[in-house]
Amino acid sequence: MGNDFYERINGMIKDMKAAGKYKEYQHIKTPMSGKTVIENQDEVTVMCSNNYLGLCDKPEIINAGIEALGRYGAGAASVRFICGTFDIHRDLEKKTADFLDMEAALSYTSCWNANTAVIPALVGEGDCIISDELNHASIIDGCRLASKKVQRYVYRHSDMKDLERVLKETQSFGTRLLITDGVFSMEGDLAKLPDIRRLSDEYSAVMMVDESHATGVIGNTGRGTPEFFGLKGKIDIITGTYGKALGGAGGGFVAGRKEVIDLCIQTSRPSLFSNSLPPVVAAMALRAVEYLDENPEIVESLHKKTAYLRKELKKEGLEPLEGESAIIPIIVGDTARAIGMARAILEKKVFVTGFGFPVVPEGTARIRLQVSDALSYDDLDHAVSVIAEVFEKY
Repeated sequence: MGNDFYERINGMIKDMKAAGKYKEYQHIKTPMSGKTVIENQDEVTVMCSNNYLGLCDKPEIINAGIEALGRYGAGAASVRFICGTFDIHRDLEKKTADFLDMEAALSYTSCWNANTAVIPALVGEGDCIISDELNHASIIDGCRLASKKVQRYVYRHSDMKDLERVLKETQSFGTRLLITDGVFSMEGDLAKLPDIRRLSDEYSAVMMVDESHATGVIGNTGRGTPEFFGLKGKIDIITGTYGKALGGAGGGFVAGRKEVIDLCIQTSRPSLFSNSLPPVVAAMALRAVEYLDENPEIVESLHKKTAYLRKELKKEGLEPLEGESAIIPIIVGDTARAIGMARAILEKKVFVTGFGFPVVPEGTARIRLQVSDALSYDDLDHAVSVIAEVFEKY
């Protein structure tokens, strides 16, 4: 390969560094919890983790993985339809479906895989996809992977008038797959599920909801936005992850009616051509769902801590975006500014992340805080103090 190729890449990286937009990994040396140790640093308070319920270092879940490692070995070594389906997959999928009040479920190695699996499997020539403009990148890529003969439409974020306009314009299509995040990961707001369900029914659309940041977080018992809005069991298709609130080990799923899951088994490419979820991960995910089912009070505890953090931030004059989730973004505008502020906050032993373009639209860079039940109220007070101090300097 000629030097021009590498010079172009090095030039791109150099420009990112010069603009203050270059992202660097932080290497963590201890389990994820309310506090952890970053390489070459002291212990830090973690305010940017998806470990919403604090299950990542829960002994019951770790032990389930250790037991499964001895029983099943390191990995499945195959795709599902050859020899990669273990009994632990069936147990996890049944528990997931029961937990969400759905008929059936199918596990994948991530929710990214789940979204890019189910969307192309469900639509073909004569069909269309309708998607919220702020849906997760995995949904966007899932839409792109559908057949070129499938039409794609995007409606303005949570704008029900615009959604109805699109539904009216697409009545000539066969299947209309309407997709939304349950919790929008960069905004922290909830989808307007009752309105979307009503419009889906009125215009005969199939409703799919990605619950990655909602399962374990939203609703009285952590069953997500359908529980929050009184729609449990009334969503056509749910996708989600075991890699956030449910222990964090990894894996994703699709849940829905049995025929939808069977179609995914038969035709979805990530299931047909990629190794199954490692049994050890499936065992930890199963124990995490069981643990949440047995201990719903941890969801209430998370809700109280989230409300407390919001209140304390506002006391300091900060203006987080409103929302019901455990995601609390504070807009700062410029990407380099967000990254610089996050670095300054980390220097004071509070671990946050600055998000900018292309993760969020240009000009809307932010510090995204995330609450974990592993955090104590003292941890939250310390974080607020540090964040307020850095914001004042900037």
